[in-house]
Amino acid sequence: MSANSMKEIIIDGMSCGHCVRAVEEAIGTVPDAKGATVEMGKARLDVSDEALERVKAAIEEEGYAVTAVH
Repeated sequence: MSANSMKEIIIDGMSCGHCVRAVEEAIGTVPDAKGATVEMGKARLDVSDEALERVKAAIEEEGYAVTAVH
C-alpha cells in the first residue's frame, strides 16, 4: 500500500455548480480520499495511488472525463 500524496485531477465536462457538487460527492464515496477541494475543471485531494484509481472511476461514473493527474 502506498502512502497518500496530494494529487490534482483535471476533469473535462464540468460547467456549473451542480457539476462541482457531483464530483465532490463522487470523491466522497472513496474512503481513502481526504481533503478534496473541487473547482470547475479540477480537483485536489490527498490520496494513495490505489485509491486514486477508485476516485477516477467514481468521477467517470458521474459522466465526467478525467484527462490528467498531476
